[in-house]
Amino acid sequence: MNNLKKLGLTALAGSLVASTAVAGSLDVTGTAKVKYQSKGPERVTGNPWSDATTITFSGSGDLDNGMTIGYGYTMANAIFSSSKLSLDMGDTGVVSFGNVSHQAGISKYSDKMPTAGEQVWDDVDTADEGVTDLGADNTLGYEITMSGITASASYARTGLGTDNSIVLIANDLVDGASFGIGSGTNTISATSEDDMMTVWATYTTGPITMGAQFSEIDKTAANSDVDREHVAISFAVNENLSVSYGISNVAYEATTKTDEESSGFSASYTMGSMTLGAVANKTDSLLGTAGTDREFTEVSLAFAF
Repeated sequence: MNNLKKLGLTALAGSLVASTAVAGSLDVTGTAKVKYQSKGPERVTGNPWSDATTITFSGSGDLDNGMTIGYGYTMANAIFSSSKLSLDMGDTGVVSFGNVSHQAGISKYSDKMPTAGEQVWDDVDTADEGVTDLGADNTLGYEITMSGITASASYARTGLGTDNSIVLIANDLVDGASFGIGSGTNTISATSEDDMMTVWATYTTGPITMGAQFSEIDKTAANSDVDREHVAISFAVNENLSVSYGISNVAYEATTKTDEESSGFSASYTMGSMTLGAVANKTDSLLGTAGTDREFTEVSLAFAF
């Protein structure tokens, strides 16, 4: 028995040695942004001027077996923002783990509509109704592309259960077009969960990209389901300037609520490491409450280092 144990430990040690990193790098990048925000006359916003900074540490290392380890850590205004770790296995796919929602699964593809700045529903309020997002805490992901089809999955264990999702994307069926469909489950409590589904299509021709996306969230509680429709178009005026416009409509199963309607323009101008951006979003019947309208306007100047 002892010999068998020694043999097993020796084999394990050998496999670990064979997978050690033989080359690596660590880079530090950052952004600094100054912005002016206005949330409309119906809300007091205080000083509309503010700044924001981010610092990102990212690196990679090559393994003896040809695989690549990637890692990253981001701070926003000196506070932890996200972390990630990935193993790129080449044709076998990429395994990831971390605290960031855009690595794999339905959260990564919760909104695929083109924009030159912010999505039309973003920043108007903290509640993003109808957006299929499972969150980002300690999530395991896997993504692989074969024959023009990408499969992306996520899994997270919570204190109440599990959050999981899978997405399929086709990019080669029509030249310039992309199609996707995804589903997921978000555990809300010991007795309830949200079942999510999203489907989208985008098409690019020359400087124009257009798209449509439909999402639905089925909740355990009666008369609480939420559906969202989102269409958008962006136009690259030249290699530096882009503009976009989008419309989002959220429909509620509850008859006491009114459809939430959002629309907005975005524009961005990039010159070297500098980006000048502008966003003008508006939402009517916020959270389904008639007469509760919100506006959000932002002009920003950002530098990347």
